[in-house]
Amino acid sequence: MIGAAAFLDSQGYFVTFMTGNTERAVLQGFSITSARGVVGPTALNVGVLIIAFVTGVAIAMYLRRRFWTNHPHGATVLATAGLFAAALTDVALNGFRENSVTYYPIVIIAFSVGALNAAFVKNGEVSIPLSYVTGTLVKMGQGIERHARGGGTVYDWLMYALLYAAFAIGAAAGGVIGTIIGDGYILFGAALLCGTTTVVTFFYADRKTVLG
Repeated sequence: MIGAAAFLDSQGYFVTFMTGNTERAVLQGFSITSARGVVGPTALNVGVLIIAFVTGVAIAMYLRRRFWTNHPHGATVLATAGLFAAALTDVALNGFRENSVTYYPIVIIAFSVGALNAAFVKNGEVSIPLSYVTGTLVKMGQGIERHARGGGTVYDWLMYALLYAAFAIGAAAGGVIGTIIGDGYILFGAALLCGTTTVVTFFYADRKTVLG
């Protein structure tokens, strides 16, 4: 949903697709792109988004190691704060009447998406990078092959299939909501959903771990 909000209500910035952003940053200056009249984010704009994304991952991982050990909700707390900051920045710059999300809020959103990738950590490493859908499909295909040859179970690929389905459903939900409310409101909606996820994660996972 975050990706849909950023893509639909901006100039087509990606906040979850760093592969595409890297290609844009490298290819933006080629004459074949300019000759076709393609107008979009500059290489510098896209490069800053990539830096913001990596910074979000790094800071969230540091906070997990330093303060949020065995607390999955920590990453969503940081992402929620980032999304509210992006929404408030958008309102401050554009108000609620402007039907677009400008560049600076998009940078904050990219940071927030990067932070979300620290939600699943095992042995000090990110075990499931949430915004890396290509990797999710690779893991799903690998699990399907293992299950098909009898060397595994349905759970080797089912969880990745559910994760992929959730990502696609979230994008669709973001698209629907974006066409209905649009403007900066969609950022507040995404922040509220992320905050709800934080609360659910805290009571379902964190307290369960403590009580266990």
